[in-house]
Amino acid sequence: MKKPVTISPESRCVSDDEVPEGWKLVTILDACEVNPPKPSKDFLPADAPVTFVPMPAVDADLGAITNPQIKPYLEVRNGFTSFRDGDVIMAKITPCMENGKAAIIYGMKNGIGFGSTEFHVMRSRGEILPEYLYYYIRQESFRNEAESHFTGSVGQKRVPADFIKQRVIPLPPLAEQKRIVARVEALLTHVNAARERLSRVPLIMKKFRLAVLAAAYDGRLTEGWRENNHSHQFSINREEIGDIGYCPELPLSWQLEKLKRVCEIIVDCPHSTPKWTQNGEICLRTTNFKPGYLDLSEIRYVSHDTYLERISRLEPFENDIVYSREGGILGIACIIPKGLKTCLGQRMMLLRINQKISNPEFILNFLNSPVILKTVKELTGGTSSPHLNVADVKNFHIPLPPLAEQHEIVRRVGLILERADAFDQEVLAAGRRCERLTQAVLGKAFAGKL
Repeated sequence: MKKPVTISPESRCVSDDEVPEGWKLVTILDACEVNPPKPSKDFLPADAPVTFVPMPAVDADLGAITNPQIKPYLEVRNGFTSFRDGDVIMAKITPCMENGKAAIIYGMKNGIGFGSTEFHVMRSRGEILPEYLYYYIRQESFRNEAESHFTGSVGQKRVPADFIKQRVIPLPPLAEQKRIVARVEALLTHVNAARERLSRVPLIMKKFRLAVLAAAYDGRLTEGWRENNHSHQFSINREEIGDIGYCPELPLSWQLEKLKRVCEIIVDCPHSTPKWTQNGEICLRTTNFKPGYLDLSEIRYVSHDTYLERISRLEPFENDIVYSREGGILGIACIIPKGLKTCLGQRMMLLRINQKISNPEFILNFLNSPVILKTVKELTGGTSSPHLNVADVKNFHIPLPPLAEQHEIVRRVGLILERADAFDQEVLAAGRRCERLTQAVLGKAFAGKL
């Protein structure tokens, strides 16, 4: 006999007079075992394969388990959460819970599975369909209520099991649960299809942006412009830039040059970890790097003395380029915006472009183009801690059009990418509309209005 639970007023999101006729109010613990015990040690042979579900394997949008792992029973029985086919799992830790990581368990190897200790498990006692329960906890209102009951410290906040156990939910008869689930799934089929198509857009847009940069740096983007502007001669003094020569893949008016010859100076960052402070001068980290710009939403500081030490070789100015040459975001170029006073952290270089020879944004875009990304991949290979040598970066080959054409390339690339950014915002808005529609369907379902 299960232990009775006191139903607190805040757990009653639905009052008795709001429940449709024939429905009743129950706690989740009335309808489910919450975090049931693990199977016994001899439930399966030690080497029997079972499904293992880490937190990243739960797709919050689809409510499905993707890319689970298979591990021996003995390896995962201790130290992990257990579940079986038909159970409903829900992330209890922030931010996974708020993001809606939950799923119905199906297709487990040998019928059982194990996963992250950050899951709550709900197992029907027979009176509630797993699908009905899953859609109920998928509601934003449920997640908001769960968030209000978080316990723990910042970054490690969790939904306590008692909240799950005491949560009161409306429960119709099984036959009506089936009708509700069928109706919800029919309505959400179209929403989920749209959501799935939207999920493919970011990769398409990434490929589009790279294609634009590829066209910019092999001459296709400004082919008509060259004809109209009679750009057939290289207008830069070759004594200033050297003379690697003409590359047959480039337009006749373009030259191939090394990066170090179009820069006034290239410096590496100090080879020391900055001593961070609560306030002071901004010090860049590679986590601030995004292709083409610096994301300064999260910044770190160093003291003024540390700042002076770290700019002793070169102080970053507007239109200088910072380039990541080591670590997980290797090969990203960003430009120093106007008014930013900063110094370099680790794993980056600073490039000051000779603006008599080249447009800094032209070099910036080229460093983020498929041409250089391919070069970076070839230079770093498949090493576990990839990094670029400063000398290799200085010797990057740059396709260099006349300065007027560089300005035109920068202008055209900027317009196209601006439109791409606007399209990205439209896709995000469409995703939000899908979620609002999902929540509207679920809200009606559990109010008995479908």
